[in-house]
Amino acid sequence: MDRIDHAFRALSQRMNSLSAPGHAIAAPEPLTSLIAKVNAAKQHYQPGVPR
Repeated sequence: MDRIDHAFRALSQRMNSLSAPGHAIAAPEPLTSLIAKVNAAKQHYQPGVPR
């Protein structure tokens, strides 16, 4: 095993031993909300208008 292989293996093992973050992951945004945001952005977009 090369030095790089040994170092990578040690790093991988260290990362796997870390505990998960303590904060809860927020629930994903509902699809209907994302669609509404896309539709709102489409309404504001005007082709040919310089920004």
